[in-house]
Amino acid sequence: MQQNKTLIRHLKNERLETIKPGYRGNKTIDGRFANGNELYNPDFSKVLRWQLSRNPQREQKKLDHYTPHVQQGKEFIHDNRDMLVWLGHSSFFLRLGGITFLTDPVLFDLPLLKRRVGLPCQPEELRNIDFLLLSHAHRDHLDKKSVQVIFQNNPQLKALAPLRVGDILRSIDPHLPYQEAGWFQKYDLVPDEVEVYFMPASHWHRRGLRDMNKVLWGSFVLKTREHTLYFAGDTGLAPHFEEIEQLLGPMDVCMMPVGAYKPSFLMQKSHLSPHEAVKAYNLLRGGTFIPMHYGTYDLSDEPPSEPVRLLEQIAASGMLQGLRMPAIGEPVLLQELI
Repeated sequence: MQQNKTLIRHLKNERLETIKPGYRGNKTIDGRFANGNELYNPDFSKVLRWQLSRNPQREQKKLDHYTPHVQQGKEFIHDNRDMLVWLGHSSFFLRLGGITFLTDPVLFDLPLLKRRVGLPCQPEELRNIDFLLLSHAHRDHLDKKSVQVIFQNNPQLKALAPLRVGDILRSIDPHLPYQEAGWFQKYDLVPDEVEVYFMPASHWHRRGLRDMNKVLWGSFVLKTREHTLYFAGDTGLAPHFEEIEQLLGPMDVCMMPVGAYKPSFLMQKSHLSPHEAVKAYNLLRGGTFIPMHYGTYDLSDEPPSEPVRLLEQIAASGMLQGLRMPAIGEPVLLQELI
Protein backbone atom coordinates (compact mmCIF):
# COMPACT_ATOMS: atom_id res chain seq x y z
CA MET A 1 0.00 0.00 0.00
CA GLN A 2 1.47 3.34 -1.03
CA GLN A 3 2.00 5.82 1.78
CA ASN A 4 0.92 9.43 1.40
CA LYS A 5 3.89 11.74 1.00
CA THR A 6 4.15 15.01 2.86
CA LEU A 7 3.81 17.91 0.44
CA ILE A 8 6.23 20.74 1.18
CA ARG A 9 6.06 24.00 -0.74
CA HIS A 10 7.52 27.47 -0.29
CA LEU A 11 5.19 30.37 -1.04
CA LYS A 12 5.64 34.08 -1.60
CA ASN A 13 4.20 36.81 -3.76
CA GLU A 14 6.39 36.46 -6.83
CA ARG A 15 5.65 40.04 -7.89
CA LEU A 16 7.14 41.56 -4.73
CA GLU A 17 10.71 42.20 -3.69
CA THR A 18 12.13 39.75 -1.14
CA ILE A 19 14.75 41.40 1.07
CA LYS A 20 16.27 38.29 2.66
CA PRO A 21 18.93 36.89 0.30
CA GLY A 22 18.13 33.39 -0.90
CA TYR A 23 14.79 33.19 0.87
CA ARG A 24 12.53 30.76 -0.99
CA GLY A 25 9.31 31.83 0.70
CA ASN A 26 7.15 30.67 3.59
CA LYS A 27 7.25 26.94 4.13
CA THR A 28 3.95 25.08 3.95
CA ILE A 29 3.48 21.47 5.01
CA ASP A 30 0.46 19.84 3.38
CA GLY A 31 -0.94 23.31 2.72
CA ARG A 32 -0.43 24.64 6.24
CA PHE A 33 2.00 27.44 7.05
CA ALA A 34 4.88 26.68 9.39
CA ASN A 35 6.56 28.87 11.98
CA GLY A 36 9.81 29.04 10.07
CA ASN A 37 10.48 25.36 9.40
CA GLU A 38 8.27 23.72 12.02
CA LEU A 39 4.52 23.18 11.84
CA TYR A 40 2.87 24.51 14.98
CA ASN A 41 -0.55 23.11 15.78
CA PRO A 42 -1.81 24.45 19.11
CA ASP A 43 -2.68 21.57 21.44
CA PHE A 44 -6.34 22.05 22.25
CA SER A 45 -6.08 19.60 25.12
CA LYS A 46 -4.23 22.52 26.77
CA VAL A 47 -7.26 24.73 26.15
CA LEU A 48 -9.40 22.13 27.91
CA ARG A 49 -6.88 21.93 30.75
CA TRP A 50 -7.05 25.73 31.06
CA GLN A 51 -10.85 25.79 31.11
CA LEU A 52 -11.04 23.06 33.74
CA SER A 53 -8.30 24.43 36.02
CA ARG A 54 -8.59 27.18 38.60
CA ASN A 55 -6.75 30.42 37.90
CA PRO A 56 -4.33 30.95 40.82
CA GLN A 57 -4.86 34.72 40.39
CA ARG A 58 -8.64 34.41 40.20
CA GLU A 59 -9.42 36.57 43.25
CA GLN A 60 -6.78 39.15 42.36
CA LYS A 61 -8.17 39.40 38.84
CA LYS A 62 -11.74 39.68 40.11
CA LEU A 63 -10.81 42.72 42.22
CA ASP A 64 -8.73 44.35 39.45
CA HIS A 65 -10.88 46.84 37.52
CA TYR A 66 -8.05 48.51 35.61
CA THR A 67 -8.73 49.82 32.12
CA PRO A 68 -6.47 52.08 30.05
CA HIS A 69 -7.36 55.76 30.18
CA VAL A 70 -9.15 57.14 27.11
CA GLN A 71 -8.37 60.64 25.80
CA GLN A 72 -11.46 61.76 23.93
CA GLY A 73 -11.16 63.66 20.67
CA LYS A 74 -10.68 63.24 16.94
CA GLU A 75 -8.30 66.09 16.15
CA PHE A 76 -5.51 63.62 15.38
CA ILE A 77 -7.42 62.46 12.31
CA HIS A 78 -6.76 65.80 10.61
CA ASP A 79 -3.25 66.43 12.00
CA ASN A 80 -0.61 66.00 9.29
CA ARG A 81 2.33 65.45 11.64
CA ASP A 82 3.98 62.02 11.88
CA MET A 83 2.37 60.28 14.83
CA LEU A 84 0.88 57.15 16.29
CA VAL A 85 -2.38 56.92 18.24
CA TRP A 86 -3.30 53.78 20.16
CA LEU A 87 -6.96 52.80 19.74
CA GLY A 88 -6.87 49.86 22.16
CA HIS A 89 -5.77 46.23 21.84
CA SER A 90 -3.53 46.06 18.72
CA SER A 91 -5.20 48.87 16.77
CA PHE A 92 -3.09 51.93 15.98
CA PHE A 93 -3.70 54.98 13.83
CA LEU A 94 -0.33 55.78 12.20
CA ARG A 95 0.55 58.78 10.07
CA LEU A 96 3.92 58.71 8.31
CA GLY A 97 5.01 61.01 5.51
CA GLY A 98 1.43 62.13 4.94
CA ILE A 99 0.20 58.51 4.58
CA THR A 100 -2.19 57.04 7.13
CA PHE A 101 -2.30 53.42 8.30
CA LEU A 102 -4.62 51.53 10.64
CA THR A 103 -3.28 48.34 12.21
CA ASP A 104 -5.36 45.26 13.10
CA PRO A 105 -8.71 47.10 13.34
CA VAL A 106 -10.93 45.74 16.14
CA LEU A 107 -13.19 48.57 17.27
CA PHE A 108 -16.29 46.81 18.63
CA ASP A 109 -17.41 44.02 20.91
CA LEU A 110 -16.56 40.59 19.53
CA PRO A 111 -18.65 37.41 19.74
CA LEU A 112 -18.49 36.27 23.40
CA LEU A 113 -15.87 38.96 24.06
CA LYS A 114 -16.94 42.40 25.19
CA ARG A 115 -14.69 45.41 24.74
CA ARG A 116 -13.75 46.70 28.20
CA VAL A 117 -12.81 50.25 27.18
CA GLY A 118 -14.05 52.81 24.68
CA LEU A 119 -12.55 54.70 21.76
CA PRO A 120 -11.51 58.36 21.50
CA CYS A 121 -14.11 58.90 18.77
CA GLN A 122 -16.76 56.95 16.92
CA PRO A 123 -15.40 54.32 14.50
CA GLU A 124 -17.29 56.09 11.69
CA GLU A 125 -15.24 59.23 12.37
CA LEU A 126 -11.93 57.56 11.52
CA ARG A 127 -11.23 59.15 8.12
CA ASN A 128 -8.33 59.81 5.76
CA ILE A 129 -7.03 56.25 6.17
CA ASP A 130 -5.03 54.97 3.22
CA PHE A 131 -3.99 51.46 4.28
CA LEU A 132 -5.02 48.69 6.64
CA LEU A 133 -2.11 46.70 8.05
CA LEU A 134 -3.37 43.20 8.89
CA SER A 135 -0.90 41.06 10.83
CA HIS A 136 -3.05 37.93 10.93
CA ALA A 137 -6.64 36.78 10.78
CA HIS A 138 -7.56 35.90 14.35
CA ARG A 139 -10.86 37.59 15.12
CA ASP A 140 -9.39 39.91 17.75
CA HIS A 141 -7.10 41.34 15.03
CA LEU A 142 -9.18 41.11 11.85
CA ASP A 143 -12.78 42.00 12.67
CA LYS A 144 -15.38 41.95 9.92
CA LYS A 145 -17.52 44.81 11.22
CA SER A 146 -14.51 47.06 11.87
CA VAL A 147 -13.12 46.55 8.37
CA GLN A 148 -16.52 47.18 6.80
CA VAL A 149 -17.05 50.42 8.73
CA ILE A 150 -13.57 51.72 7.96
CA PHE A 151 -13.89 50.90 4.25
CA GLN A 152 -17.36 52.51 4.02
CA ASN A 153 -15.90 55.77 5.33
CA ASN A 154 -12.58 55.51 3.48
CA PRO A 155 -13.28 54.47 -0.12
CA GLN A 156 -9.60 54.97 -0.99
CA LEU A 157 -8.60 52.24 1.46
CA LYS A 158 -6.29 49.34 0.54
CA ALA A 159 -5.26 46.40 2.74
CA LEU A 160 -1.71 45.12 3.18
CA ALA A 161 -2.02 41.57 4.40
CA PRO A 162 -0.44 38.10 4.74
CA LEU A 163 -0.48 35.34 2.16
CA ARG A 164 -3.85 33.64 1.57
CA VAL A 165 -5.93 36.14 3.50
CA GLY A 166 -7.76 37.07 0.29
CA ASP A 167 -10.76 34.76 0.73
CA ILE A 168 -11.45 36.31 4.14
CA LEU A 169 -11.20 39.86 2.84
CA ARG A 170 -13.40 39.14 -0.17
CA SER A 171 -16.03 37.69 2.19
CA ILE A 172 -15.91 40.89 4.22
CA ASP A 173 -16.17 43.19 1.20
CA PRO A 174 -15.42 42.03 -2.34
CA HIS A 175 -14.51 45.58 -3.40
CA LEU A 176 -11.71 46.15 -0.87
CA PRO A 177 -8.37 46.16 -2.73
CA TYR A 178 -5.58 44.23 -1.03
CA GLN A 179 -2.07 42.95 -1.55
CA GLU A 180 -0.70 39.79 0.04
CA ALA A 181 2.94 39.32 1.07
CA GLY A 182 5.06 36.60 2.60
CA TRP A 183 7.75 37.11 5.21
CA PHE A 184 10.66 39.37 4.22
CA GLN A 185 8.69 40.97 1.38
CA LYS A 186 8.15 44.64 0.58
CA TYR A 187 4.68 45.81 -0.50
CA ASP A 188 4.67 47.87 -3.69
CA LEU A 189 1.29 49.65 -3.34
CA VAL A 190 2.64 52.24 -0.90
CA PRO A 191 3.91 55.62 -2.17
CA ASP A 192 7.65 56.20 -1.99
CA GLU A 193 7.42 58.25 1.21
CA VAL A 194 7.02 55.06 3.26
CA GLU A 195 8.42 51.55 2.81
CA VAL A 196 6.32 48.74 4.30
CA TYR A 197 7.72 45.26 4.89
CA PHE A 198 5.94 42.09 6.05
CA MET A 199 8.20 40.30 8.51
CA PRO A 200 8.08 37.13 10.62
CA ALA A 201 6.18 36.39 13.82
CA SER A 202 5.83 33.23 15.88
CA HIS A 203 2.09 32.55 15.88
CA TRP A 204 -0.63 30.48 14.16
CA HIS A 205 -3.95 30.81 12.36
CA ARG A 206 -7.43 29.56 12.93
CA ARG A 207 -10.64 31.34 12.11
CA GLY A 208 -12.99 28.48 11.26
CA LEU A 209 -13.30 24.76 11.88
CA ARG A 210 -11.12 23.55 9.01
CA ASP A 211 -8.58 26.29 8.29
CA MET A 212 -5.81 25.64 10.83
CA ASN A 213 -2.70 27.51 9.63
CA LYS A 214 -4.10 27.97 6.12
CA VAL A 215 -3.46 31.76 6.32
CA LEU A 216 -0.08 33.30 7.15
CA TRP A 217 0.68 35.60 10.12
CA GLY A 218 3.46 38.12 10.64
CA SER A 219 4.62 41.57 11.69
CA PHE A 220 5.31 44.89 9.96
CA VAL A 221 8.23 47.28 9.61
CA LEU A 222 7.53 50.78 8.29
CA LYS A 223 10.42 52.99 7.20
CA THR A 224 10.63 56.66 6.28
CA ARG A 225 13.72 58.81 5.92
CA GLU A 226 13.38 59.82 9.56
CA HIS A 227 11.88 56.84 11.37
CA THR A 228 11.69 53.05 11.46
CA LEU A 229 8.65 51.57 13.21
CA TYR A 230 8.02 47.96 14.18
CA PHE A 231 4.52 46.55 14.74
CA ALA A 232 4.82 43.07 16.23
CA GLY A 233 1.29 41.74 15.67
CA ASP A 234 0.90 38.64 17.86
CA THR A 235 4.04 36.61 18.50
CA GLY A 236 5.94 34.42 20.89
CA LEU A 237 9.62 34.90 21.67
CA ALA A 238 11.66 33.41 18.83
CA PRO A 239 14.84 34.12 16.79
CA HIS A 240 13.04 36.31 14.24
CA PHE A 241 13.60 39.46 16.29
CA GLU A 242 17.35 39.32 15.75
CA GLU A 243 16.85 38.66 12.05
CA ILE A 244 14.49 41.63 11.67
CA GLU A 245 17.00 43.90 13.38
CA GLN A 246 19.83 42.67 11.17
CA LEU A 247 17.84 43.36 8.00
CA LEU A 248 16.00 46.57 8.86
CA GLY A 249 17.01 47.78 12.32
CA PRO A 250 17.48 49.40 14.68
CA MET A 251 13.85 50.29 15.41
CA ASP A 252 12.98 53.82 16.54
CA VAL A 253 9.54 52.72 17.80
CA CYS A 254 8.43 49.22 18.79
CA MET A 255 4.71 48.51 19.23
CA MET A 256 4.90 45.38 21.38
CA PRO A 257 2.19 43.02 22.68
CA VAL A 258 2.39 42.56 26.47
CA GLY A 259 -0.90 40.86 27.42
CA ALA A 260 -2.63 37.45 27.23
CA TYR A 261 0.41 35.51 28.49
CA LYS A 262 -1.12 33.38 31.28
CA PRO A 263 -1.30 30.47 31.68
CA SER A 264 2.14 30.17 30.13
CA PHE A 265 1.64 26.49 29.19
CA LEU A 266 -1.03 27.67 26.74
CA MET A 267 0.16 31.13 25.69
CA GLN A 268 3.96 31.06 25.60
CA LYS A 269 4.45 29.93 22.00
CA SER A 270 2.17 32.61 20.54
CA HIS A 271 2.14 35.60 22.94
CA LEU A 272 4.72 37.66 24.82
CA SER A 273 4.82 38.36 28.52
CA PRO A 274 6.05 41.84 29.50
CA HIS A 275 9.51 40.45 30.30
CA GLU A 276 9.66 38.64 26.96
CA ALA A 277 8.44 41.73 25.10
CA VAL A 278 11.23 43.79 26.66
CA LYS A 279 13.79 41.15 25.70
CA ALA A 280 12.51 41.22 22.12
CA TYR A 281 12.59 45.05 22.10
CA ASN A 282 16.22 45.01 23.21
CA LEU A 283 17.06 42.47 20.48
CA LEU A 284 15.49 44.92 18.01
CA ARG A 285 17.66 47.71 19.45
CA GLY A 286 14.46 49.60 20.06
CA GLY A 287 14.10 53.26 20.90
CA THR A 288 10.58 53.92 22.21
CA PHE A 289 8.57 50.98 23.58
CA ILE A 290 4.79 51.30 23.09
CA PRO A 291 2.81 48.46 24.73
CA MET A 292 -0.34 47.02 23.18
CA HIS A 293 -2.58 43.92 23.39
CA TYR A 294 -3.58 44.59 27.00
CA GLY A 295 -6.48 46.12 28.89
CA THR A 296 -9.03 46.08 26.04
CA TYR A 297 -10.36 42.50 25.97
CA ASP A 298 -10.28 39.78 28.63
CA LEU A 299 -8.36 36.98 26.91
CA SER A 300 -6.35 35.27 29.64
CA ASP A 301 -5.66 34.68 33.34
CA GLU A 302 -3.46 37.60 34.37
CA PRO A 303 -5.15 40.57 36.12
CA PRO A 304 -5.66 43.45 33.67
CA SER A 305 -3.26 45.84 35.43
CA GLU A 306 -0.42 43.32 35.75
CA PRO A 307 1.27 44.09 32.38
CA VAL A 308 1.41 47.79 33.28
CA ARG A 309 2.87 47.14 36.73
CA LEU A 310 5.48 44.75 35.36
CA LEU A 311 6.56 47.17 32.64
CA GLU A 312 6.94 49.95 35.19
CA GLN A 313 9.07 47.65 37.38
CA ILE A 314 11.23 46.61 34.43
CA ALA A 315 11.71 50.25 33.42
CA ALA A 316 12.66 51.18 36.98
CA SER A 317 15.29 48.42 36.96
CA GLY A 318 16.99 49.98 33.93
CA MET A 319 16.19 47.14 31.50
CA LEU A 320 13.68 49.20 29.55
CA GLN A 321 14.93 52.65 28.61
CA GLY A 322 12.21 53.94 26.29
CA LEU A 323 8.88 53.05 27.88
CA ARG A 324 5.95 55.19 26.78
CA MET A 325 2.40 54.16 27.76
CA PRO A 326 0.00 56.53 26.00
CA ALA A 327 -3.69 56.69 26.76
CA ILE A 328 -6.07 55.39 24.14
CA GLY A 329 -6.55 58.33 21.76
CA GLU A 330 -3.42 60.20 22.89
CA PRO A 331 -1.28 61.29 19.91
CA VAL A 332 2.40 60.39 20.21
CA LEU A 333 4.35 62.70 17.91
CA LEU A 334 7.33 60.93 16.41
CA GLN A 335 9.40 64.12 16.22
CA GLU A 336 9.25 64.30 20.02
CA LEU A 337 10.67 60.79 20.44
CA ILE A 338 13.98 61.46 18.73
